[in-house]
Amino acid sequence: MNRQALVVGINRYPFIKNLERPASDAEAIAYLLETYGGFKVSRLPAGISDEKFKVNPKPDCEEQVNLKVLEEAIIQLFAIGEKDCPDTALLFFAGHGLRKPRGLKEGFLATSDACPRKELYGLALNSLRDILLESDVKQQIIWLDCCHSGQFIDVLNKADPGNAGKVRDRCFIAACSASETAYGTGKHGVLTSILLQGLDPQPRRVNEWIDNLFLADFVNQQIQTNEYWRNFPQRPVFNNSGGAIQLIQGVKIDREETVSTRQPDICPYKGLQAFDFNETDPKYFYGRTALTGELIEKVRTGNLLAVLGPSGSGKSSVLRAGLLYQLQLGQRLLQSKQWKILPVIRPGEYPLQTLAEAFAEGNKTALRWLKDALNQNGVIALQEFVADVEAERVFLVIDQFEEAFTLCQGTAKQEAERQQFFECLLGALDSTENKLCVVITMRADFLGKCAEQEYAGLAKKIQKHLVTVTPMTFEELDEAICEPAKLVGLEVERRLVTQMIVDVKDSAGSLPLLQFSLTALWQQWHQQWQQGKPGLSNQLTLNSYNELGGLKGTLEEQANKVFENLSTAQQEIAKWIFIELTQLGEDAEDTRRQVMKYQLVETLGMGEYSEDMVEEVIGILNDEKARLIVTSDENGVPVVDIAHEALIRHWDKLREWVNAEREAIKLKRNIEKAAKEWENNGKIEDLAFLWQGSKLDAAKSYVGSVPLSTLELEFIQVSKSAWDRPLKEQEKQRNILRDVTRNTIDEDYAQFGMGIAMVLTGNYKGAIDEFKFAINQLNNYEPEDDNDQARVIRWKSYLERWIGNLSVGENPFTPEEFLKLYNEFIS
Repeated sequence: MNRQALVVGINRYPFIKNLERPASDAEAIAYLLETYGGFKVSRLPAGISDEKFKVNPKPDCEEQVNLKVLEEAIIQLFAIGEKDCPDTALLFFAGHGLRKPRGLKEGFLATSDACPRKELYGLALNSLRDILLESDVKQQIIWLDCCHSGQFIDVLNKADPGNAGKVRDRCFIAACSASETAYGTGKHGVLTSILLQGLDPQPRRVNEWIDNLFLADFVNQQIQTNEYWRNFPQRPVFNNSGGAIQLIQGVKIDREETVSTRQPDICPYKGLQAFDFNETDPKYFYGRTALTGELIEKVRTGNLLAVLGPSGSGKSSVLRAGLLYQLQLGQRLLQSKQWKILPVIRPGEYPLQTLAEAFAEGNKTALRWLKDALNQNGVIALQEFVADVEAERVFLVIDQFEEAFTLCQGTAKQEAERQQFFECLLGALDSTENKLCVVITMRADFLGKCAEQEYAGLAKKIQKHLVTVTPMTFEELDEAICEPAKLVGLEVERRLVTQMIVDVKDSAGSLPLLQFSLTALWQQWHQQWQQGKPGLSNQLTLNSYNELGGLKGTLEEQANKVFENLSTAQQEIAKWIFIELTQLGEDAEDTRRQVMKYQLVETLGMGEYSEDMVEEVIGILNDEKARLIVTSDENGVPVVDIAHEALIRHWDKLREWVNAEREAIKLKRNIEKAAKEWENNGKIEDLAFLWQGSKLDAAKSYVGSVPLSTLELEFIQVSKSAWDRPLKEQEKQRNILRDVTRNTIDEDYAQFGMGIAMVLTGNYKGAIDEFKFAINQLNNYEPEDDNDQARVIRWKSYLERWIGNLSVGENPFTPEEFLKLYNEFIS
């Protein structure tokens, strides 16, 4: 591996104050890089001491480092214009750092010919930035121990070098911020002293490397916790991006007997679950270094990050075990360790409530207050929540953002809540002065949903701050397969690695299947190890992979095996558990839905199966060997979820169940939503919140054939009672009509009463015909006296008015009208 370094230590400045430490700083760094880092080191200014090249503290005039010499040396280091370039290039500079006193206050690395009175300052930091952006060197390292050196990171941030179509690993460390002075102590500058401690190879074993991530964290920890360094009025700043860069190799030799690193009881793979943001999962998370670096760059420069990709592309894992874990470590971005990362949320059916839950962090009293505040004050409330958090930045992380469309829908109230949720998020981003950073993951096929309405400019915001999760490269897949196994002392046969990579590349969104297959391989190996199988190797093999069914067959085989081991009753319960945990897609693929455990148990335990039986089946499906569903706590409430949508897409049995019951599921979900809305409105017996007519008939027909909760059954029963009351009232009115008909002018005019009956049953056309016939009868009627004549005229006017109402679809009758007619007829 070609590793080049240029160390510069300038003590002599003819036109400004000389320095004492830079040359010794540079030489100490050069020694470590050469001796323990495998770097080929060039020195400026160079001299010979003890027959060795060293940084010259007192160079002659001809040997001093002027602007031309420094610039050419840096261009050569980063191989600008060269076909061949080193794998790693490191620049260390110690000397004066200068800023122009006026204008934009541009920063410079002061060369020996610097003379501010003549507007000569040295190498501009902007020029150094441009060299890096043009360079093809993959690993770029800059360490600056000079005043105002943090301005270099500032100009890099503004240029946002993280993109430009190049994948780069970078480590930038500066002695102080753009406005600060760098100090020295003893033999070295403050930054150099800390770097030398962090790069000390003595405590590290021979096989162990010190990398840039550790070094940045070490510098930060020393400044934060070391009493000595805390007293200096300077704070080093750093920025790591991309992957880890190996710097110094340890030299410690363990003389104790070597103990096998094999840890047979630890599974290094995740099955269908995502890698999480916790203490253990990130240790086994490999293959997404470049993507993690890209995400870090985005949150460094912006306050919104939208991570989009197809289902099964690893969005949740890279968010949790990649981005959030690295921010918590604080090794890539200065001070990110002190940022407040709120609990990861999913929108669910009620996104405003889940938003409140993120800030409540388990405090139920606070949750009620926060929820009410969001409902009443929206974005203003969210601004206040953010302002109250005692941290420089607040990270609000929303996983599976598509739930705002798949679960928060179906009623006008939920549509309004979704709109308010989006307005809160985007409004707070624009008004919290970059303190709030919102990170979302969403399936790429839902981007169109974001553009269906204005949604406070959601679609445009996402497109502006979008990172697309692309398929892993061959090298990344190799790393994701092999490295976790190494951590527990196992190997993956090369033939197996090759076959798995081919299978994954041929199947979109198949990372969950890869992890599930690797988990199944480990489980098979672990079972054989427990049984003491003779000659068992430490290798996961291609033969075992083929026996399990390959990438897609493994999941199908394992899921069927778990299901077939259940009793007949348990299988029926399991079927409805999976159906309940599946959200039907609207012009999109079916997705998973999270259900509160008590609701699932109550609903499925209402019929012939007990709640204990349902609990037992949930336990079996959630067993670590099965892991087809997962349980977790959301603010102290247990919830159940399908382990991954890959199960919905790739398990034939589940797809068959869902397709066979699709209409029933749709109806059940509609009943569920209507029942909840009815409950939220106090369970009032108002037809505005209850079902009637054909919807009620359909719901009644499904009672007993699909699992319904107590609330849903109550909703149907109350709807039935409320619907029956008008029917009874109509029967009462028909009895009145019969009395009316008996007391009409003559029995021949019974069409009048028949017409009213037709109105009551919704047959407006038939009623119009009857009323027209009645008018014709009245026209042929011969009144007995003047009173009788007046009655005929009055009834003809009634009939004509009713026909007019009915012709435009209006019901002319009210209970008061019936009473009036009844009294008139029997009088």
